[in-house]
Amino acid sequence: MTETTTPAVGSRLPLRVAIAEAERALAAAGVASPRVDAELLAAHVLGSSRSTLLMTPLVDPPVVERLQALVARRATREPLQHILGTAVLGPVEVAVGPGVFTPRPETELLLEWGLAAIRDVPRPRVLDLCTGSGALALAFAVSRPDAEVHALEADPSALSWTRRNLDAHVAAGGRPVTLHVADVRWTDLLIELEGAVDLVVCNPPYVPDGTPVPPEVERWDPPGAVFGGPDGTQIIQAVVRGASGWLRHGGHLVIEHDDTHGETVPALLRRRRTLGEVTEHDDLTGRPRFVTARRVPCP
Repeated sequence: MTETTTPAVGSRLPLRVAIAEAERALAAAGVASPRVDAELLAAHVLGSSRSTLLMTPLVDPPVVERLQALVARRATREPLQHILGTAVLGPVEVAVGPGVFTPRPETELLLEWGLAAIRDVPRPRVLDLCTGSGALALAFAVSRPDAEVHALEADPSALSWTRRNLDAHVAAGGRPVTLHVADVRWTDLLIELEGAVDLVVCNPPYVPDGTPVPPEVERWDPPGAVFGGPDGTQIIQAVVRGASGWLRHGGHLVIEHDDTHGETVPALLRRRRTLGEVTEHDDLTGRPRFVTARRVPCP
């Protein structure tokens, strides 16, 4: 018979104290949301959710030690998502790590708008450009199981994460997402989708070159997935050109952009005679965040 020993109650430690200490360490390191990050790391160590932490008032010393180790990593400004191994976007959780852009919560606004745009479209065809981890494409695939979703990515490092996440989606019973290995700036791209797409979405590299960015971005996100040329619109211009051809009449386009692009990017869309109803949208902080348009017949 194998004997097991349970630590005495007196040797256990209050989880709230460990989380408070983690919060202080992360705040001192300049982490933007120290309490949230501390709680998410604690939940990760416990294999639970943040909402159920109160159900675990006391923990064993090894749990605190594991939490402290993860907090030390986060204090170096390693992205929380890299430590957890996953990032959440809408209804999906994808694997992320070095070599791929980490999805941001603000992109959920783009997702919500896109889903509303195709709400009444049966079996919509959706094209996600610069897909990176595949999070946005998968969010549409999960939200609209009847959709035919296409995703495009060119970077070899990012593609390893894209394929991993798309494969996991299929393994879980999801409808396959068609992956196109290509650069959105190429000419004669995706001719087979010409005039056939109901919704084109893109969260491209859009930060103007030389713009200071947080350490999590500077040290960990691939520069090619962050910076978009001198004014940040190099990739956006290619997206607008391509979308004008891929969209069916009445189809929608939505592009996330830098908060300095509130006038610049809508102006790029208005120059295309095939695009109308160009509308700028703010994020939850009131900053310009994404632009939408609709494909209209040529005059």
